Amino acid sequence: MNGLESIASAPMWAGFIAFVLLMLALDLFVFGGNKAHKVSVKEAAIWSLVWVSMAMIFNGGLWWYLNGTVGAEVANQKALEFFSGYLIEKALSVDNVFVFLLIFSAFQVPIQYQRRVLIYGVLGAIVMRAVMILAGAWVVSEFSWVLYLFGAFLLITGVRMLVAADSEPDVANNPVLRFARRHLRVADGDHGEKFMVVKGGMRYVTPLFLVLILIEVTDLIFAVDSIPAIFAITTDPFIVFTSNLFAILGLRALYFLLVDVADRFHLLKFGLAMVLVFIGTKMLIMPWYHVPVEASLIVVAVLIASSCLASVFIAKKEDK
Repeated sequence: MNGLESIASAPMWAGFIAFVLLMLALDLFVFGGNKAHKVSVKEAAIWSLVWVSMAMIFNGGLWWYLNGTVGAEVANQKALEFFSGYLIEKALSVDNVFVFLLIFSAFQVPIQYQRRVLIYGVLGAIVMRAVMILAGAWVVSEFSWVLYLFGAFLLITGVRMLVAADSEPDVANNPVLRFARRHLRVADGDHGEKFMVVKGGMRYVTPLFLVLILIEVTDLIFAVDSIPAIFAITTDPFIVFTSNLFAILGLRALYFLLVDVADRFHLLKFGLAMVLVFIGTKMLIMPWYHVPVEASLIVVAVLIASSCLASVFIAKKEDK
């Protein structure tokens, strides 16, 4: 494979990036995303529906455009790749939600300040993932054997998740947090929604800023899993980029939608671990058997749905 192969033209890239910037600007300056605000379940559900609908409209528009320019076969394939990549990223984002909840709980961050932390967390995640996706696409295009390394990494990660599914990360002893506390002046106490304060002419970071650092690091760690997983579906950088970003844009709404019921889906981590095991195995057996995108989509959907149903069933059984 030589060079980055993509169905997207330069105007398509520019148009999508402009759309993302517009939505972020609206969120920050029109809908008050950078202000303290307690998000209700109803509001989170509406925004989740908006983001999912936008992703599906985009996919439909992409299919319509490709159908008219390169034919139905390519249009169907790319639309299916986008939907599969979006579903995988959306599913793996749920694991982010569990960790975000632990971080906010450990720092006792009031619900009204969590919204502001997450919007800046999303901004950082978009930049990091854009760099990682474009770099990963280039590496894969130049060294196709890297896909097998991705597969082995995902398989090992999935197995480790299965083994440690019941354990929770120790937020207080996180090495990134310890490093930040050693090298930054931290103003302990409640400082509202501020990330920085000035005391005695010196600038201090607040505990909320430390939370933001942990949120960014958490997303970086999860991106190392999720981005290679989408490369198992497609190596087209435009499809990887757009499906990933649509899932990230809806991450904050997903958090507030699930924050009160996250403990009800305690078996979902096992399902997500099995998704990584399946995708890793799929990448490793590519020289001998190519798993169709349709089959991958079905397997991922079944694993996620069955783990959610099992969580609800077992929870109800334990409550009796």
